[in-house]
Amino acid sequence: AVLGVVPQDDNLDPDLLVRQNLEVYARYFGLGRETVRQRIDEALELFHLDDRAQSNVDELSGGMQRRLTIARALVNAPKVLILDEPTTGLDPQARHLVWQQLRLLKSRGVTMLLTTHYMEEATHLCDRLVIMNRGKILIEGRPHDLIAKVAGPQVLELRLPLSERDELIAEFVHGDDITVEQVGDLTYVYGGGEASSMAAERVGDPHRAHLRPGNMEDVFLLLTGRGLLD
Repeated sequence: AVLGVVPQDDNLDPDLLVRQNLEVYARYFGLGRETVRQRIDEALELFHLDDRAQSNVDELSGGMQRRLTIARALVNAPKVLILDEPTTGLDPQARHLVWQQLRLLKSRGVTMLLTTHYMEEATHLCDRLVIMNRGKILIEGRPHDLIAKVAGPQVLELRLPLSERDELIAEFVHGDDITVEQVGDLTYVYGGGEASSMAAERVGDPHRAHLRPGNMEDVFLLLTGRGLLD
């Protein structure tokens, strides 16, 4: 089969052992016994589950169950892997392990289509991405190109009284290509370039004026807004 699928919710069989979950899944593809054994060994090792092969699924942590669900999708050696929120609920260590192994699969020629709300994940894994809102495509392209186009290479975060903030922006950060966004007590300045760097130096306190690289989360929030979405 060409396709592998990782659903958003884990749908493992709790009545079967870890290895048995993969063996039953492999039967749908008519694979030979030796091929099944080899692919299951590889999939379990890839996601650091080889020492839990004879464990009950219910004995696994939520993160282990998620990794097992991804491993299961690889048993048929798919050329295209579809992943729906692949790292939801994982701790940082497990998330980075999954990212590392997905990048390895990509280097081996596996095409991946994934949905995610983790913008860092999209940046790490995607050669090309699409941001959608309420069923409509807002923008598409390479992650770093979108960051440069929408948010800019640097973002200035200000935690200042409004009068001090307005004075600083008026002196250093102004122009048609600059976007200023107020969110609670925090002000975001996009597109300020060298002027933003000078403004941060003038304040001299990284807790009150922090200059950081732009990222995909900036892009997403600028395009979709900060209101909660159902």
